[in-house]
Amino acid sequence: MSSEEKSNLALFEGQQIRKLFHAGEWWFSIIDVVDVLVGGDRARKYWSDLKKKLTDEGYVELSEKIGQLKMLAPDGKQRLTDCANSETLFRVIQSIPSPKVEPLKRWLAKIGKERLDEIENPELAMGRMQALYEKKGYPKEWIDKRLRGMAVRQDLTDEWKERGAASNLDFAILTNEIMQGTFGLKVDDYKQVKALTRENLRDHMTDIELILTMLGEATTTKLHRDRDSVGMITLQKDAKDGGAVAGRTRKDIEKQSGQPVISSANFKQLAVKKVKKIKARGNGNS
Repeated sequence: MSSEEKSNLALFEGQQIRKLFHAGEWWFSIIDVVDVLVGGDRARKYWSDLKKKLTDEGYVELSEKIGQLKMLAPDGKQRLTDCANSETLFRVIQSIPSPKVEPLKRWLAKIGKERLDEIENPELAMGRMQALYEKKGYPKEWIDKRLRGMAVRQDLTDEWKERGAASNLDFAILTNEIMQGTFGLKVDDYKQVKALTRENLRDHMTDIELILTMLGEATTTKLHRDRDSVGMITLQKDAKDGGAVAGRTRKDIEKQSGQPVISSANFKQLAVKKVKKIKARGNGNS
């Protein structure tokens, strides 16, 4: 799966809907959409019955328009699930009696337009991402580094696609090589250090952790280009070498500062501390 087919989560009225940019447009998990509209624990059965009902009523091309795409399941694994683009999804949800149908249709149309706008002007995507992090309470200096890290990561994954990395597993293997070289930890091990489960590791890194991650990935990109590497074996070697460059930098920082770079702190903990500090100040001024 390419980086353009990366699974994402969107929120509609506080409920998660998985979406995937595939073949030039957004595709949405039908089960998630049905769950939003009907609620309870019957979404899967409801969709199975509705699919049969629509076919019986003459929507014979429905099965051709539904795609089985891999999305992140609750167990953390990528699993095939029924997905539909906006056009097909409009037809499906129109058959579901729910007061949320019209708001959901407007939401789907907005999501589609935003993606088209972002393709024309990538800066819009960065702007929306920055606004999202600001709402979550991240400081501007951290956000600047995080957005720069996203650009570095995109540059790297574009190289991987061109040079023979063909699946999510390939991307995970290469990423782990860089992380292992940089921090001495694979991604899942690093998440354990920060007491994370399904959260994005980079969203919980400190400034220096983000900078070293960027260094490892930017160096790997340069090695791919300088060596004109093709195929997983050579890409893995580059990733290992790129991570080692960042790893030596980390060790030098630790030697000079006398403090470890790898931190167990995560943004959830930092946010709680910030709220407590603000409350303490308020109590002191009262």
